Amino acid sequence: MSDGADRLAVIFARRLRAEGMAVPTGSVALFVSALGELDPADRDSLYWAGRTALVKRPEDVDTFDRIFRSVWLRQPTDNRPGAITTEDSPEPDTEDDAQCPSRTPTTVMRYSPVEVLRRKDFGEYTAADFVDAQRLMANFRARAAMRRSRRRRPAKGRRHRHPDIRGTVRRALRTGGEPIRRAWYAPTRQPRRVVLLCDISGSMDSYSRALLRFMHAAVAGRRRVEAFTMGTRLTRLTRELLSHNPDRALRCAGAAVPDWSGGTRIGDTLRDYNNGWGMRGMSRGAVVVILSDGWERGDPTVMADQMARLSRVAYKVVWVNPLKASPGYAPLARGMAAALPYVDEFIEGHNLNALDDLLDVISR
Repeated sequence: MSDGADRLAVIFARRLRAEGMAVPTGSVALFVSALGELDPADRDSLYWAGRTALVKRPEDVDTFDRIFRSVWLRQPTDNRPGAITTEDSPEPDTEDDAQCPSRTPTTVMRYSPVEVLRRKDFGEYTAADFVDAQRLMANFRARAAMRRSRRRRPAKGRRHRHPDIRGTVRRALRTGGEPIRRAWYAPTRQPRRVVLLCDISGSMDSYSRALLRFMHAAVAGRRRVEAFTMGTRLTRLTRELLSHNPDRALRCAGAAVPDWSGGTRIGDTLRDYNNGWGMRGMSRGAVVVILSDGWERGDPTVMADQMARLSRVAYKVVWVNPLKASPGYAPLARGMAAALPYVDEFIEGHNLNALDDLLDVISR
């Protein structure tokens, strides 16, 4: 769209604020970004892109609808199809347009409201956004890289086969001790275990609700995926999140966790995880994903020690920090700084697109 449409978006945001709606600057920027890929004649896409990006509370929908009709659906001064104008838009030059019809602006790309939702920061989600995001997350699959298993299977072909001494001896016993036919085996492969550790402290309030839904999508009905929350204590939620019904799973998870939105001692909870599960086999060869902003109230040296222990046994340690997407972000929090030397992948986790990237990292 044109600069005029961008100016109209700013005017639209000002009108919404004047009506008492809370419209953050980041939401306006997201809406303007969406306008760049919208078909200006498609008012439905305009409406849903604006509503998804700018409306934070259900009670604001009526106000949004009224201002949208006033700003975007008025009769434009330029009657060419697809034109959107503002008060300070120049009058059209009819003579030039007749000579140069190709100057009529056209845009063929449409911008889906789903794409707006995928790019929207979890901290700006409404209750309706969470419902829509849950449906999208239902298609997520946390498939880790494959690894060689200790189990063996009879080799059917000549590729990747190895001599099976025990099998050959067993066959020889059937033929009077003569090894007439040699046995071969091939190693089996299975996906690595995935372990998800989600920070639910007060500083993660804006994101933990969405990340818990992500954990449910990763765990539900699947094997070799484990889920824990980290607050003032460590809580295992794998059993609670196994249900395919997201409402039931999240309700059970909420009842099982006693320390929502409290403090966080990441180093201490990592020590509990390492001692109770990680070093006993859960982390060995696994992809361990920590979802946290890195704010640590405990001793950062404990954090560093436990991260070092974890990195020695895990196949890969991934740290997902929703704050990493913020302009000018630097990992200066003492917990984050202590953990980074032992992290293999440090990525964002503030929206659905970032979680898609996380799934790619897990699968490698």
